[in-house]
Amino acid sequence: MTKTAPLTLYGRAWCHLCDNMRAALEPLLAEFGAQVVVIDVDSDPLLEARYNELVPVLVCDGVQLCHYHLDEARVRGALAARVAGAEPAR
Repeated sequence: MTKTAPLTLYGRAWCHLCDNMRAALEPLLAEFGAQVVVIDVDSDPLLEARYNELVPVLVCDGVQLCHYHLDEARVRGALAARVAGAEPAR
């Protein structure tokens, strides 16, 4: 059984960049059998304060991989490292 990276996408319901990142992630999620948890930063004042102008923000194992737009190479590397049993590059 392969390990899947715990990806978290911090965003907003009304954010087109968030929608775009989620859509761009889909092929990678399918390729690696990974899942993403989507969290609306407006639901938590602390998250809103932390990520407000940066959304969308994609995080893997607590490491921010990218914001605004998907960095496919970085996300692919993090997912591949997880599948291989290594920690993602920091």
